[in-house]
Amino acid sequence: MAGTQVNPTRMELTRLKQKLQTAVKGHRLLKDKRDELMREFLDLVRLNMELRLKVEEGIRGANRNFVLAKAGMSEETLRAALMAPKQEVILKQGSKNVMSVDIPVFDYDTRTADQNDIYSYGFAFTSSDLDGAVHSLAEVLPDMLKLAETEKSCQLMAAEIEKTRRRVNALEHVIIPETQEGIRYITMKLDENERSTQVRLMKVKDMMLEDAHKYSEKQK
Repeated sequence: MAGTQVNPTRMELTRLKQKLQTAVKGHRLLKDKRDELMREFLDLVRLNMELRLKVEEGIRGANRNFVLAKAGMSEETLRAALMAPKQEVILKQGSKNVMSVDIPVFDYDTRTADQNDIYSYGFAFTSSDLDGAVHSLAEVLPDMLKLAETEKSCQLMAAEIEKTRRRVNALEHVIIPETQEGIRYITMKLDENERSTQVRLMKVKDMMLEDAHKYSEKQK
């Protein structure tokens, strides 16, 4: 294959050697990048599992309180209490670069810093279970945002790991072996040409010596 694809010249040999050097260096750097991405990815997966368990537990607690509140209040009173939210949440999105991967960063601000602004109703006609449900949801919000951030980060890093893995495999199993084969082929061809040239030179030298010997014989 190399014989049909590679031009056996010294210039091509120099080019392939430079290509091989670059490919080997790139392969090493990509392997290091893949390993570091895997380490970061596994840390994110562990954090994601912890946050998911925490968020699910918080939501279950809020649901229990809502069920208790619904049992102790009429449905009309419950709907009226939650109809007009009092607090406002402003979501902010940024990003940070981790091993050439832009992962999202979520943060939020509230309209006011007063913790009691989460209650959009008066306390006279509502139960404490409803207060607990609303408080549970307010507490779980930061973890929900962090969970969304880590899950998206895991998806992006998994895609980057797969892309890096394909590049490493292409260099390791295709580009580097083909380049090495091309270098071997050109080296073999150049050696053959050099040997052929030496043989021709030796034959020319012998012919010249023979002609010189015959000329000297005639002179005698």
